[in-house]
Amino acid sequence: MFSKLQSVVDRYNELEKKLMDPEIISDRVKLVEYTKERSHLQKIVEKYLEYKKISTDLDNNMEIISSTSDDDLRDLAKEELEELETLKKSLEEEIKVLLLPRDPNDDKDIILEIRAGTGGDEAALFAADLFRMYSRYAEKNNWKVEVLSSSPIGLGGFKEIIVQIKGKKVYSKLKYESGAHRVQRVPETEASGRIHTSAATVVILPEAEDVEVNINPIDLLIDVYRAGGAGGQHVNTTDSAVRITHLPTGTVVTCQDERSQHKNKDKAMKVLKARIFEKMQSKADASRSSERKIMVGSGDRSDRIRTYNFPQGRITDHRIGLTLYKLEDFMNGGIDDMITALITYNQSELLKSGISK
Repeated sequence: MFSKLQSVVDRYNELEKKLMDPEIISDRVKLVEYTKERSHLQKIVEKYLEYKKISTDLDNNMEIISSTSDDDLRDLAKEELEELETLKKSLEEEIKVLLLPRDPNDDKDIILEIRAGTGGDEAALFAADLFRMYSRYAEKNNWKVEVLSSSPIGLGGFKEIIVQIKGKKVYSKLKYESGAHRVQRVPETEASGRIHTSAATVVILPEAEDVEVNINPIDLLIDVYRAGGAGGQHVNTTDSAVRITHLPTGTVVTCQDERSQHKNKDKAMKVLKARIFEKMQSKADASRSSERKIMVGSGDRSDRIRTYNFPQGRITDHRIGLTLYKLEDFMNGGIDDMITALITYNQSELLKSGISK
């Protein structure tokens, strides 16, 4: 671990010099790249320097204990020794976590896709509840949410809704949300009070940058048509809806929420790039199967990851076996405890497996 830490310090010092180089300062791409890398390494370097100082203090206290004839001084050194050893152990664990493989997508914005599954209208209403939950969580984190595409039903639910969430480390916090979410509750339309089980699928896609996904325009089939369904006076008056098909992969994205065909096309392209980027990463993940196996779930959207039981007021995440009895707060965006537990679990699994940089 310590040889790795020294190499981190050396790289950090190298980056400090690079960021003072006029050539780097004038190159926006490299400047952003090096600034991000330095920011990530800075925390490791600070913890390592703190660790070294505590190690030195420990050595000094042990020397005092073994060499002094002053009982009071020896007792004080022994008392400090216990505190320093506890702090040193805690820092070791923090540094181990900081040295774990870093997901290159953690700083990215995301495309969030929610689709109603089994359960008819009740599933569509649950999809709307999930959208509200993530929107309120985004609000708590000062993230920006923009609806890219939606297929509403008359009861206030969604067959499908796709949104972009922009902000600090969005993907790092929401990346474990992909999968099937199941709800157990009595629908408002159920006269007998019988509990129904419905489901919705959540997909979290890191937003792709242009340099990561290069789409050739000749590979695209773009159709425009008249928008339909609920949505206001402009619907069915102009050919503003857009359908984009990426021919090499067969990926299809539609968008009709905006009045402008141009805006619909821009939004559809964002989703298309994110889906193609996900396919590219899935291939890369397959080649890193040992690391992928210990992730929290596989990320497969057919995996049932969580159950929301309204009669009992509980949420259970089946991947880590965690149950929380705070459903109302959870549905209002209070999902931090679950997010933290998922991140911590994944880190502990990586540490157990011995995967490092």
